Amino acid sequence: MATGRDDVLGQVVCCEGCCCGQTDKGFPPFPRDWLKQQWKEEKLNRSVQLTISGCLGPCDLANVFCVISPEGMQWFGGLQEQWHYDLLLAWAKASRDAGALLELPAELNLHRFERFAVSHHHENGVDPV
Repeated sequence: MATGRDDVLGQVVCCEGCCCGQTDKGFPPFPRDWLKQQWKEEKLNRSVQLTISGCLGPCDLANVFCVISPEGMQWFGGLQEQWHYDLLLAWAKASRDAGALLELPAELNLHRFERFAVSHHHENGVDPV
């Protein structure tokens, strides 16, 4: 069954919860309006969807985003500068133009983190509690 979203390559989910972008609490700004406007002007949602979310955690890495793709999720946090978001936008545009999700810019690797602990499944497929 076709969904009309066959051309969507991936999704960027940006946190704007209890800490991210909350400058009144001492956290760096998150350029939500700018990012949404750029995504709209470039018509990026047709290929790389942008979602602004509530708290994604972890709050100690304020300004968190994740990239969701068929290969899984990549997590980034601690973005403090506008150029971080410029890189994200340029990556989304290049991915759209290539018709495939490209590798994220190496400059963002310093902000990459593993969101969840690695699970060690037992033979029966159940994790110990």
